[in-house]
Amino acid sequence: MSLAQLLAADSPVMELARAFEAQGSRLYLVGGFVRDTLMGRAKSAPDHDFATDAPPQKTLDIVKPIAEHVWLQGIEFGTVGAKVGELNCEITTFRTEKYQPSSRHPDVTFAADIETDLSRRDFTVNAIAVQLPEQQAIDPFDGVTDIHAAILRTPIDPRDSFTDDPLRMLRAFRFVSQLGFEVAPEVLEAITELKDEIKNISAERIRDELSRLLVGEHPRRALELADATGLSDLFLPELSALKLEQDPVHQHKDVFKHTLYVLERTEPRLELRLAALLHDIGKPRTREIGDEGVTFHNHQIVGAKMAKKRLQALRFPNEVIETVRQVIYLHHRFHGFDPDVWTDSAVRRYVHDAGTNLEVLNKLVRADCTTRNKAKARRLSERMDELEERIEQLEADEAIKKLRPELDGRQVMERLGLEPGPAVGKAMKFLMEIRLDEGLLGEEEIGKRLDIWAAENLPKTT
Repeated sequence: MSLAQLLAADSPVMELARAFEAQGSRLYLVGGFVRDTLMGRAKSAPDHDFATDAPPQKTLDIVKPIAEHVWLQGIEFGTVGAKVGELNCEITTFRTEKYQPSSRHPDVTFAADIETDLSRRDFTVNAIAVQLPEQQAIDPFDGVTDIHAAILRTPIDPRDSFTDDPLRMLRAFRFVSQLGFEVAPEVLEAITELKDEIKNISAERIRDELSRLLVGEHPRRALELADATGLSDLFLPELSALKLEQDPVHQHKDVFKHTLYVLERTEPRLELRLAALLHDIGKPRTREIGDEGVTFHNHQIVGAKMAKKRLQALRFPNEVIETVRQVIYLHHRFHGFDPDVWTDSAVRRYVHDAGTNLEVLNKLVRADCTTRNKAKARRLSERMDELEERIEQLEADEAIKKLRPELDGRQVMERLGLEPGPAVGKAMKFLMEIRLDEGLLGEEEIGKRLDIWAAENLPKTT
């Protein structure tokens, strides 16, 4: 939806504006939609932010008659939510705010005018309002100029802004990633000076900001700047640790730069981008220099454990952590793939071990090829093509993505006379190994194998 459509005479926004005007209150459209519209990148969205001089209770009284639904979770901080037509609105009383250490909620002080409210915004490009219903732009901090210059500045002294909410330092780099902007020198200087303040921010808020940064269009540049200021050291120290000292005899690629290139070569999916960011963090701990050059034996195993620990510290959901851990653990296995050597059993195990993360794993493996040697890059790409073709063929023949033991638990219990318990699990694991190694054998043959295994491994009953 364009700004013109949003502000059409019969739009929900203008209905809302007229309702405020009728009660002697002002209403302003604010937030990212205004910025993105001025940049020509606004997308259709059902959610919009507004600022008003009306106190929260008055806002509630104004919107109730025209809203299909209201929500009041943020009313303590001056925000009333309402659905007007198809539009979800968050309407916040003019305010200033300051975050206390480790708090997810700000200390709020209500303000008297829109200029004061805009001054508490994070960056000038976000400190622009449209007065309604007049549709007059309010830009006291030259945000439009900064949009055209593609630069991030703060409405007030950056030290004061970052002291009020230290997360804004990380948000600067998030906007670098999302918008392709640069950061003003005085802002970078303030971040470098105040970076330790990020320690006072909850892990959840850092996680959310980092996630948005990673799925932006320019995460490499954003993380380069975050590293240069030292900010990323305080919540992601594994990143700067990748800047390994070059071996003067056996040259090897810069792991830090390699990681950021891999990151930007992947699709903007959170789990994939996290795996790309962390896939080599085990290298500093496993780095050895010998006669054959630099090696990082088992870096994928060490890195998977490190990634899990870091993502847990940042309070990522368990399912995200497990996907990233598994993909990092498996990402180096492809490099042992030889179409002439890998058996169907090896391909089955690759697919089985990757499970539902097979697509993410293969996309990371492809992105991980950053060599400038065109012949080597072509060979690696062709090998991955061959592996995926092998997987597709086995999927067509055996449905390997849904591999199961040839007998189910009920059949095992009936054949061996077992009750549910650990013995059944052991038998199923044995059958799964056969399925991976040899494929389908038929019920008669697999039954004989199971009988022999049971005689050797299960206690005899009398």
